[in-house]
Amino acid sequence: AGHGGFDPGAIAATGMYEKRIALAAAREIALRLLATGRYHVVMTRDRDIFLPLRKRVAIARNSGGELFLSIHADSMNDTSVRGTHVYSLSKKASDAEAEALAAKENKADLIAGLNLADYSSDVHTILLDLSQRETNNTSADVANRFVESFADKGIRSLSRPHRQAGFAVLKAPDVPSVLIELGFLSNPRDAAMLATPKGRAPIVEAIVAATENFFATRTAQNQ
Repeated sequence: AGHGGFDPGAIAATGMYEKRIALAAAREIALRLLATGRYHVVMTRDRDIFLPLRKRVAIARNSGGELFLSIHADSMNDTSVRGTHVYSLSKKASDAEAEALAAKENKADLIAGLNLADYSSDVHTILLDLSQRETNNTSADVANRFVESFADKGIRSLSRPHRQAGFAVLKAPDVPSVLIELGFLSNPRDAAMLATPKGRAPIVEAIVAATENFFATRTAQNQ
């Protein structure tokens, strides 16, 4: 769940905080995944506390995570814009909006490292780059699966629903990671939808379905 504690994230016109929407949705997603009996779910936060981005990535890596989902709700000056969208990591943002959002979100950055103590610094750099590249490719594939799942469930998305930006929280070199924007709190219809469990239910269902699809494909490939 994105934000938390003294960091409220976006604030809707109704006074609703992004941090609360993100936590509620994250809990709903976690419960749905746990109910299948096929997953071990680790929440970076399960209450209203602030966690640095570096700490969030560390939790994912230390838990042996195979997929990291960062849950958010967007906001912008144009209140007519609405819809879900998904980010994967890119050193160069896919567009100016993505770059601006990443700059706003990144309160801390991650200098990722692998356990490569027996190797030279040059080898560290090469292996880290290779690991990050493979992880980025997987993350992009995951993002596309979420976009497809949103479309399958009839959920409104932006015209370019898969975007790329330099979010610090997506920089684990060995854990595929995506940032999911559930909608826009700046849009009255999205804000009203995200305010209730019933309104969030279709998006939660789509996120769970895409997650299941990713792991089913990975399992089949490893057999």
